[in-house]
Amino acid sequence: MRFWGYDSALEASFFIEEDALRRLEPNAHRNESGFLNAFDSNRDVICAAAASVYVRGSRGSYDLVAANF
Repeated sequence: MRFWGYDSALEASFFIEEDALRRLEPNAHRNESGFLNAFDSNRDVICAAAASVYVRGSRGSYDLVAANF
């Protein structure tokens, strides 16, 4: 699943892998709806993980994997 974060006027793209979402919500349905619900239910944790890997001005895209959680 891809989502975007903002640092003032800078936009960064993040991709969270399916395995990472399953780590956060082990019982989530393995379909679009299930993964969207897992993302929504864990938004604060996901945003914290995204902030921890983000480096201002470094690159435009970051991957979040199960190990980030």
